[in-house]
Amino acid sequence: MFVHNKVTDDFLCRLPDAPEMEIYCMYGVGILTERSYVYKLSPLAETCYIPFRINTMANGDNGDHLGCMRGGTLFVDGDETVPVLSAGLMCAKGWRGKTRFNPSGSSTFVREYNHAPPSNLLEGRGTQSGSHVDIMGNFALIEDVMRVAAGASGEDIGGDEIYSDI
Repeated sequence: MFVHNKVTDDFLCRLPDAPEMEIYCMYGVGILTERSYVYKLSPLAETCYIPFRINTMANGDNGDHLGCMRGGTLFVDGDETVPVLSAGLMCAKGWRGKTRFNPSGSSTFVREYNHAPPSNLLEGRGTQSGSHVDIMGNFALIEDVMRVAAGASGEDIGGDEIYSDI
């Protein structure tokens, strides 16, 4: 029986040596998404197993594009579940070009789908949704996936399409 004795970190793993391979990061953007929290010591810290709780009094807009704080939660651009930084960082930066994470310089393409909510209740989840689960019904995403599956390259489908500050 083989047991892993180390925790793997995808950010420390290199891509395979495959210069002809193309990598696509396709995800939704344009929806406020939880990224981090402000904690404070719980008044029940000595009698409770969890000594910290979210500081719900922490609020405010930090005045830039990074996000806003509401009820102790920092919200940033994302797909309602995953922040843009997590979804696209490696395609946009870490794997871009020939790097230590991409030794053969495989091409990487970032395809962001800007969220547009359904125009009415009859439309259901929406054909232009960028929401984490609903994006599977996004017509632009479906078209991109079908074109790549049919043999189109990243350049053929238009290269990068970025709406966020990734």
